[in-house]
Amino acid sequence: MDHSEQVKQISKGNNHVALVLQGGGALGAYQAGVYQALQEHGLAPDWVVGTSIGAINAAIIAGNQPSQRVARLKEFWDEVATDDLIDLRKVPDMTRQFNVWMTTMDAMLRGVKGFFTPRRFSLFGSAIPIDAEKASFYETTELANTLTRLVDFKHLSSAEAMRLTVSAVQVTSGALAYFDSKTQALDLKHVMASGALPPGFPPVRIDGQLYWDGGLFSNTPLEIVLDEEPRANRLCFMVDLWSATGPEPQTLDQVQTRQKDVMYASRSKSHIDDYMRIHNLRRNVRALYDALPPEARNAAAVREMSAVGCDTTVHIVRLPYAGRDWNMASKDINFSRGSIEWRWDQGYGDATRAVEQAAWLNPVAPNVGVVVHNVTPIVAPKSAPKPAPAPDARQSTANSAT
Repeated sequence: MDHSEQVKQISKGNNHVALVLQGGGALGAYQAGVYQALQEHGLAPDWVVGTSIGAINAAIIAGNQPSQRVARLKEFWDEVATDDLIDLRKVPDMTRQFNVWMTTMDAMLRGVKGFFTPRRFSLFGSAIPIDAEKASFYETTELANTLTRLVDFKHLSSAEAMRLTVSAVQVTSGALAYFDSKTQALDLKHVMASGALPPGFPPVRIDGQLYWDGGLFSNTPLEIVLDEEPRANRLCFMVDLWSATGPEPQTLDQVQTRQKDVMYASRSKSHIDDYMRIHNLRRNVRALYDALPPEARNAAAVREMSAVGCDTTVHIVRLPYAGRDWNMASKDINFSRGSIEWRWDQGYGDATRAVEQAAWLNPVAPNVGVVVHNVTPIVAPKSAPKPAPAPDARQSTANSAT
């Protein structure tokens, strides 16, 4: 059996496969490339969890038949991409940066096709109370239309559909809510709520309550995967769009960029560290219980201890987006077509290398419950990904986001 077949057999046979997608606006094209690589290598997840742009990508993935998923992702990112003023492959870095700055300013002033548009003549920001569902600088009717076209919510409710979980924050209580297709029927509002980042986008009302973007509470919805009951061996691909580490900032833009990175990425590592300690403790509790003689296992306290313990192993493959985006604080609204295509290519390349390495197949010590595999990104991919199975699929060698 060759390596690729071993990866498919062992990874899919002995583990549930999850894909966890952060929020990050235009950076989410990287996630689409990651999914394409996983599907092509036979590791399409059974469960996809997302917040904000991660919820949008997740809904497109789970809300389609396997043969249509990459094509639908391609349609979405092609639609929201803004055409560049010049061919970014034929100009120096400074010119690419200027082009990206121009397209970003255009997105802020005129919106993004298929995604959001400015509210003209709105009283929002004038201190005059308005309808809570219109309290935003932009309106997202175009995104609703795009998702209605690209996501088959009827399929999402079917028995054969991939499991989908999206997160959102209840506006009045500040509590994080998870909407899970395992326990309820999900529709357009649940996905829209997960991406309703204030003050740019309006809240979404579900069952009488208003919800904002889940990234306000936790931008990495990993905890629901690690808390899943009953516990099982799991292979989890976690896509990080923000970098918790970076150089000392020296300009206002660098300070704002660093602020965003820390704010949206810092919880990722803390979540992993916390759950690694807890899960490994559970493994040790189970090992201790198994070491007790049979007559000592009947005490109520001991039985309770056994229920807390577990003997499962979770492998987390962490895929970090490494584009520097010229340290632009507005990188998450940089929908330049060249940048979108570069990010997709990066995600595809990084995920392909992760699968080829298959570090989760290596032996693990008996008392270890969580193992993290960090994939070191290669900033300049040697080749573009294979074309997606869509009529207008094309290869890209643009490098505007490096």
